[in-house]
Amino acid sequence: MDTLDAKRARSLARVGGVLYLVIIVIGALGEGLVRGGIVVPGDAVATAAHLQSRELLWRLGVAGEVVLLSCATALALILFLLLRRVSHEIALLVVFFNLVCIAIEGVAAVSLASALFPLSSAHYLTAFAPGQLHAMAMLSIRSHTIGFGIALVFFGVECVLLGHLIRRSGYLPSVIGVLMQVAGGCYLVNSFALLLSPPLSARLFPAIVMPCLIAELSFAVWLVVKGVNARMWDAAAPLGGRADS
Repeated sequence: MDTLDAKRARSLARVGGVLYLVIIVIGALGEGLVRGGIVVPGDAVATAAHLQSRELLWRLGVAGEVVLLSCATALALILFLLLRRVSHEIALLVVFFNLVCIAIEGVAAVSLASALFPLSSAHYLTAFAPGQLHAMAMLSIRSHTIGFGIALVFFGVECVLLGHLIRRSGYLPSVIGVLMQVAGGCYLVNSFALLLSPPLSARLFPAIVMPCLIAELSFAVWLVVKGVNARMWDAAAPLGGRADS
C-alpha cells in the first residue's frame, strides 16, 4: 500500500535530490581531482610517484567512494518509493539494477585502496623490484577502471528504466525522463566500448558522458527545487490505492 501523500513525497524527493547532488559532486571530484590529478595514463612510474606524494588525497578519494555508494543506496530506496505507483515491478527492477551496480562499484573501489599496498614500506615487498611494484599499483588502478565500466552497464539499464517511469509518472517532467534514457544509452555505449574496444572508448570519452551529466544534474536539481507535482501525484494513485495502479 502506498501511504505517501503529496507533501511527504515532495520532502522525500528533495532529500533524494540532495543525495543525488552529493553523488555527482563526489563522483566529479574523484574522477577529476583525485584520479585525474594522480594517475598518468601509460606511465606506471610517474603514477606511483604521485600516489606516494599524494597518498592522503588518494585515501580521501577512496573514502569519498564509500560515501558516494552509501548515498546511492539510500537514493535507490527513495526513487523506489517515489516511482512505485507508476509500476511496482519496473520500480523494483530499477532497485535491483542499482544494487548490482553499487555492489560492483564497491568491489572496484577496493582496487583503488589496493593500489597503495605495493608502494608501502612493508618488508615483504623487498622481494619485488621497484618496476614490478609500480606495475602492480597501476594494475590495481586499471582493475578499478574496468570494474567501474562494468558497473555502469547496470547503471545504464537502470537509467533507461528510470527514465521510462519518470515519463509515465505525470508528476515528474517527461523531458527529464527522456534525458535519463539518453544518458542510459550513453553509459551503455561507453561501457561496452571500454570492454570491446578501448581505443574507441578513449575517442568517445569525455564527450559521451556529457549527456549523462546534463540528465542527472537536471534530475537532481529538479528534485531539490520542485520535488513532485502535488496535483498529479494525487491523481496518479489515490492514498490507500495499490502502489502499482
